[in-house]
Amino acid sequence: MERKPYPTDLTDEQWKLVEPYLPRVKPGGRPRKTDLREVLNAVLYLVRSGCQWRMIPHEFPSWRTCYNYYRAWIDSGTWDEMVYLLRSEVRIEAGRKDQPRVAAIDSQSVKTTEQGGEERGYDGGKKVGGRKRHILVDSMGMLLAVLVTSAAVDDAAGATQLMAMVDSEGYPRLRTVYADNKYHNYRLYAWMSDQVNYRLHIVRRPKDAEGFVHLPQRWVVERTFSWLGRSRRLYKDCEKLTITSAAMVKIAMIHLMIRRLASDTPVEEFSYETKLAA
Repeated sequence: MERKPYPTDLTDEQWKLVEPYLPRVKPGGRPRKTDLREVLNAVLYLVRSGCQWRMIPHEFPSWRTCYNYYRAWIDSGTWDEMVYLLRSEVRIEAGRKDQPRVAAIDSQSVKTTEQGGEERGYDGGKKVGGRKRHILVDSMGMLLAVLVTSAAVDDAAGATQLMAMVDSEGYPRLRTVYADNKYHNYRLYAWMSDQVNYRLHIVRRPKDAEGFVHLPQRWVVERTFSWLGRSRRLYKDCEKLTITSAAMVKIAMIHLMIRRLASDTPVEEFSYETKLAA
């Protein structure tokens, strides 16, 4: 008996997109009994709904099985590969080059839960105690890299670690990274001149501006944070480890890109007869 679908379940078309990126059974190993599609459905359900691992619905494989695959795919780089390849597909479908020429960087401080964990601190500027998510996105807002640190880490200091993840070989077209005034830091400029082939462009708010001002490129990364905020698992940082915190951000972005490439909302052909019958 088939279970009733959840809104986060992958459609057949979406599953065809991601199945090739999942690890295959090793030659000579035991046959795999677990349905990886259901494992991925469970992880997407958890990230979007914000539930705990032990509260994953029983229709899915056991929570321990899902968690073990989730952690194994972190260690194997599966989530990273999916982000990289799906982003290229999204860009190509939008009529762009598969690799970006410009990017944007920003950070977001979020509270952590009371269970504790590594890398916690206090962001005096935002008045938030917890962790800080540093993200780098392309001109479409798709994720290039994510780093999770203590909220006490300065944005410029976090930027050096984040940009070190974006090597020139993987992104040969990248030339400019847009940022706000928090990244106006001479140590950061010096590090970039020695380590990377792209430059940092600070987008400043006009001095006499009042209220909301549409600043070029900066809004792109802020919109990405809004997209990620739809996943309730990211409302707070619920993870004990920063590596799993970063993985949750990647999974939320993977789900967004899958839905961009293959919508889960069926589109019906318009006809007057259908509308009149309704």
